[in-house]
Amino acid sequence: MAIIPLSQLKIGDRLTESALTRRGSLLFDKGTVILQRELDILQAFLIPAVTIDGKRETVEVEAGKVEEAEQKVSQASPLSVEYDKLLALFRKVMFTLRSGGPLPLLEVRQRLEALLQQSDHYNILKFAPAPFHIRDYLLHNSIMTALTAYQMAKWLEMPVKDWIPVALGGLLHDIGNAKVDENILEKKGALTHVEREEVRAHTVAGYQMLKNVPGLNEGVKLSAIQHHEREDGTGYPLAMKRDKIHPYAKIIAIADTYHAMTSPRYYKQSLSPYAALEALQGESFGKLDPALVKLFIQKTASFTNGTIVRLNNGQVGAIVFTDPNAPTRPWVNTNGRIVNLTSDRELYIQEILQIS
Repeated sequence: MAIIPLSQLKIGDRLTESALTRRGSLLFDKGTVILQRELDILQAFLIPAVTIDGKRETVEVEAGKVEEAEQKVSQASPLSVEYDKLLALFRKVMFTLRSGGPLPLLEVRQRLEALLQQSDHYNILKFAPAPFHIRDYLLHNSIMTALTAYQMAKWLEMPVKDWIPVALGGLLHDIGNAKVDENILEKKGALTHVEREEVRAHTVAGYQMLKNVPGLNEGVKLSAIQHHEREDGTGYPLAMKRDKIHPYAKIIAIADTYHAMTSPRYYKQSLSPYAALEALQGESFGKLDPALVKLFIQKTASFTNGTIVRLNNGQVGAIVFTDPNAPTRPWVNTNGRIVNLTSDRELYIQEILQIS
């Protein structure tokens, strides 16, 4: 064993004694292998030294294996396992629908319910599927939208009978894209007017695919055609306003918009979760239901003091204060310096490393 200052700690070192904060709270258990995330957290808490295995060569992690090791841990979680099962099924479903086949609703619902049983472990800002090809964006967006819509239904204290239908609406909201030319969906440049109209038609196509499915909640069907409608009537395909839009569709519009912002696309890069929340807040003015957006942001960004984050300039620190009126811009302690994100608008939270 060896006690070494943090400046000498290397990726791959293994702790032989638990790492504690200065107040005695546990940061990492004995046996933890240090990856970049652990190193950032130790630095954020100003830990001066740790105890490691003196035989460093036995615990070194090859540089190229760090991301792979972290990915395997993520994939091993029950939530990720069920996510991947639904992803595999939904990929087959979309292929079937493109070929004109029927929607296997019972199988889809059962697989979705299995995923939702793990939703207590779902954190909107933290959870992310394993890295995927951009062509699978619609599959992942649908599943993530389902998870988030389900969470929002609970936050809104909707009747329990609505929770799964709202999630199912999120999962199926974009199935009309099965009828859109894949070359258009995967186009990297700007769409022509004709191509944009074909993409917009996915809302009507989705409703047509669902309207005669027996036993399907009406809100699920309407979510397919209404999730691009906007409060001020500027949406499509029917330019509906406010109370004409089904509650499910309003929820799904917010979840869909958020995940569209945080996912890579052919024609744009993804935003960080916190940057997406701020952009979503801007969307609420006249577009999305402002009360629902406010609830979504407050609940999603409500982290306790001590949560470790990385800023867009690379600095790592702990949240020390959050203004309820600006939940996406807390005060962050970075190596003893307080960064007030409310006033320092050039900085924002890029990544959440550990939730307190």
